[in-house]
Amino acid sequence: MAKTPKYYVVWKGRQKGVYDTWEACQEQIQNFPGALYKSFESRTVAEKALGEKPHIHLQGKGQEPAGKGPKLFVGKPIADSIAVDAAWNTATGDMEYQGVHASTKQLLFCQGPFPDGTNNIGEFLAIVHALAWLKQRNSDLPIYSDSRTAISWVQKKTANTKLAETPRNAQLFELIDRAENWLKTNTYYNKILKWETEHWGENPADFGRK
Repeated sequence: MAKTPKYYVVWKGRQKGVYDTWEACQEQIQNFPGALYKSFESRTVAEKALGEKPHIHLQGKGQEPAGKGPKLFVGKPIADSIAVDAAWNTATGDMEYQGVHASTKQLLFCQGPFPDGTNNIGEFLAIVHALAWLKQRNSDLPIYSDSRTAISWVQKKTANTKLAETPRNAQLFELIDRAENWLKTNTYYNKILKWETEHWGENPADFGRK
């Protein structure tokens, strides 16, 4: 049986409109603050909805709880992608990070543990490691991270950490310098996307130590 096509309305995003694929919709709303969007099974209905107020379609039945906005359509993660994550040991201060294929969970790389690190540094290094790993393979797969801070650091090409450098974490600061330099001297076309844990469950690259 043929799969029923879906049409995605973006009321608030980089460019509002009706999109024929989730990937096209995601380009407009991913990491866009306050994005408003929803899927429909008919282009006619979707185009009509685009001209209407979004709350008509986004609110559930009955009264919305006070102080809460409508529940938005999030969709599913891109299966053919890389997920990265870091783990920080609160007792020892050791940090490590890894990257896996999002759908198969095949381990692609794992680094550490590094003494006197932080989780944000690990997430930052993991994203840059994934970018370099993919560039070596001429791959444009997207990368998922559940750290908004790390994604922001990568976008700014600077790890804005407050961690003090010590003899124990000197290697870690060398890796940060190398990562920042890589970002400033390389171009890449991979999308860096936020893993929506609340909707999709645990990040596939999670170390499972919570």
